[in-house]
Amino acid sequence: MRYIFFLLAITLVGCNSNKRQNETITNIDTLKIHSEPAQNIKTKKPTDSLPPINIYFNERFKEVTVEKIDDHKFLIQGKGQIFEANFSWVVEDGQEELKKGFQMTDAGAPEWGNFKFTIDVQKKRANSTLHLILFESSAKDGSRQYELPIFLY
Repeated sequence: MRYIFFLLAITLVGCNSNKRQNETITNIDTLKIHSEPAQNIKTKKPTDSLPPINIYFNERFKEVTVEKIDDHKFLIQGKGQIFEANFSWVVEDGQEELKKGFQMTDAGAPEWGNFKFTIDVQKKRANSTLHLILFESSAKDGSRQYELPIFLY
């Protein structure tokens, strides 16, 4: 009888350990809700014949939208929870930085401040893809933190 209880206990422990091996812990830092390669996108359904609106976000930026207002001109707006309300941006084509700058939100962290700015940038190579990257610079070493990549064209 003891032998049966012993085997039963080992079987239950073994089943529980297999279950834990198959579990995956996921730490969600940013959230991706779209099938495009860019990160952190949420798409609203178009109304009538308007194109879909992509909304980008991560831990420091939210409700970020990009609107093409001319051939190479874009309006970027959203909210940021940024230390001292100052954040940077860069436009890259996968090989080099084409344009960079910085912007300010209308409130510093811990508040979510609004921002709105335009950029005018052209491709150097016709087959390249341009991405705008919003980020907060580290106060310690100036490195990029909380990068939010956004597809332009």
